[in-house]
Amino acid sequence: MSERNLHDAFEAARSHAPCVLFLDELDAIGFARRKRSSSVGQTLVDQLLQELDAIGSDNRSLLVLAATNAPWDVDDALLRPGRLDRRIFVPPPDEPARREILAIYTRGVHAVSLDLGRIAGRTPLFSGADLKALVEQAIDAVIDEALETTTEPPLTTAHLERALNAVRPTTFEWLARAQNYIEFANEDRRYDGIAKFLRSGEAHKYQRQE
Repeated sequence: MSERNLHDAFEAARSHAPCVLFLDELDAIGFARRKRSSSVGQTLVDQLLQELDAIGSDNRSLLVLAATNAPWDVDDALLRPGRLDRRIFVPPPDEPARREILAIYTRGVHAVSLDLGRIAGRTPLFSGADLKALVEQAIDAVIDEALETTTEPPLTTAHLERALNAVRPTTFEWLARAQNYIEFANEDRRYDGIAKFLRSGEAHKYQRQE
């Protein structure tokens, strides 16, 4: 995204105020200047700061939201008061949410007596994408079975349980990395939400299953 494209996005949002402007992958747009090995991309951060500060513009009735999987890579200036200064940690889905996600991904699938509550209980730390991969892995096994037997077998809980041997939560590695920032770079308490989640027991559930 160029500086002009970023400016145009803000201008379009302002012209439709009240409006919510959502910036995904904030670390790609606002990568910390102190971590850059060259000046490439620095002007994009400068432009974003200018847009957030509404220099020469009016940001009234404009709500700017952003998301990132790497908050430690976001330029500190973007997080100062009046900019993107409120941080909310969105944890992996809890057990009831995982059950609902599994229900969505198995909806319309030829299945028999799926115990989604059982699978939800065995998938701590699984993201929505991880659960989708789990269901797809199980469906692939059903297809293989159909080709071998020339029948139309249904998806069962057993297929999902066997798929657990091949699918692991992608969030676990991320949380392990986040733990390092909590221990060594949390002076401003920006990672307190993650720390609270790590104390909640979901990570320990996964480790016990391992």
